[in-house]
Amino acid sequence: MISPLMLRGLWAYRGFVLGSVKREFQSKYANAMLGAAWSLLSPLAMILVYTVIFAEVMRAKLPGSDSTFAYSIYLCAGILTWGLFAEIVARGQTMFLEQSNLLKKVSFPRICLPVIVVLNALVNFGIIFGLFTVFLVATGNFPGLAFLALIPVLVLQVLLALGIGMVVGILNVFFRDVGQFMTIALQFWFWFTPIVYPASILPEHVRPLLDWNPMAPVIGAWQTVLVKGQLPDWSTLGFPLLLAILLCALGLRMFRKRAGEIVDEL
Repeated sequence: MISPLMLRGLWAYRGFVLGSVKREFQSKYANAMLGAAWSLLSPLAMILVYTVIFAEVMRAKLPGSDSTFAYSIYLCAGILTWGLFAEIVARGQTMFLEQSNLLKKVSFPRICLPVIVVLNALVNFGIIFGLFTVFLVATGNFPGLAFLALIPVLVLQVLLALGIGMVVGILNVFFRDVGQFMTIALQFWFWFTPIVYPASILPEHVRPLLDWNPMAPVIGAWQTVLVKGQLPDWSTLGFPLLLAILLCALGLRMFRKRAGEIVDEL
């Protein structure tokens, strides 16, 4: 996995990493009158829309749940966390192409780039999920101590997204069609994951296919904690964890072997 040399390089360039994260966040709202307030208003509007439309207007209910907000929470838990996953993968697949000028002109540990991608995504996710947590508390739906179980689930999800993002990002430097394919694949992947629908409504012959979808148990873990206030079924996360470790190891191996070629190709 990550060697001590990589860790020392990351620590030595921590100022560069944190500065890059700060600059990107500020650049999003540099010319907006409300500035960084939009980072709160946009996710807040989304949460309110989901709540009003699905809880009040459509009266949508989850099978086996009588709570007014159950489906809204189920939907937000899936969409918000999928958004984190998709952002890391999407930014990972273009991180070398977007930073081509920096890679050619500045000497720094290249491993900083995926770390910057992850931190930027976590900042965005932290803001929107923080507001969602406030909503859970305000409506009396906070899951209690089970909420802490989301920490290892979050780590697993980030590792899985990072592994995919690194592998696709490196391949995308040499084969640009890879990035285009992954963009389309993410759209299909979203609908193949029980986010806007519960897995229980799928036909019996289709459900076994979800066993091959590593994001299905990960999203399901978020939904179990946030909707039911229960601990996730940890046994279902074995496959996503194994895949995340393998993809991260493969990504780092490709990264170390192709670092010089990546710069030349760019």
